[in-house]
Parts: sequence; C-alpha cells; structure tokens
Amino acid sequence: MSKIEEKVENLLKEKIESLGYNLYDVEYVKEGPNYYLRIYIDKETGIDLNDCEKVSNEIDELLDKADYIKEQYYLEVSSPGLERQLKKDQHFSQNIGKKVEIKLFKKDNNGKKEYEGTLKSFNQEEIIIETEKGNQINIERKNISQAKTKYEW
Repeated sequence: MSKIEEKVENLLKEKIESLGYNLYDVEYVKEGPNYYLRIYIDKETGIDLNDCEKVSNEIDELLDKADYIKEQYYLEVSSPGLERQLKKDQHFSQNIGKKVEIKLFKKDNNGKKEYEGTLKSFNQEEIIIETEKGNQINIERKNISQAKTKYEW
C-alpha cells in the first residue's frame, strides 16, 4: 500500500464506518494520463449506486481539506464486487474456506503461474490453498501478483 493510500484510508475509515459501511480498500493509480483514487466500500446487504453516491458526497470535502494528492485525480467510490481482490490480512481471514484464484509474477517450481483452490490459511510469508484434487499448495506471498475470490456461477 502506498503512503497516499495509507493516509487516505486512515483519514476516511472512521467517516465511512459512521455512515454504516466498511472501508474495504483504497487504491491510487495512474491509468494513461489520468490518476484515480478508488475507494471500495462494503456492507452485509451489498452496495448499490446510492451508497456510492452517499459516501462520495461525504468524503469529498475531507479529501480536499487534507490535500494529500497534488495531482488532479478522479474520485471513484465502488463496491469491491463479487470477485474481490485479496490484499490485506483482513481480506484473507474473511475468506478462509472460500474458493480463490492466485496469479504469480512468474512460473513457480511446478511450472505454474496460476492456481485455483480453497483458501485454507495464511500468514505473513505464505498462503495455503487446497486444490480440487486435494493437493495442498503453499504459495509465498511475495510471489503473488494477484489474489482474488472466485465466484461460483
């Protein structure tokens, strides 16, 4: 997590929670010539457009006053979606026992770059998944380019 993302998360967490939502993640990225600050919110009953608008209106002034970001950026408030990115320990702990998809930066010793399976456990160094065939796979977190939940359609 970048310093800007961390500062924004600390700034907004309490406000978003006071509105009845959970702050799932903060992402500050450059795409082409534009910068985007993405705030992902969640609640048990799900997120709709009205929720995103409500949170956006409530946090806009806080962000302007804090002035953490010097570049012009677009603010987006969104749901993390059905297939959620797993970045933080909290994300992993909430998804123990659920199906996940793991992508690696490069092929591992097994010659694979992607895994799917049930998330069994994790720690600071690795995550452990169980494949459909019952194989346990230990994956070093530093080698993971993307981890997300896998929705069963």
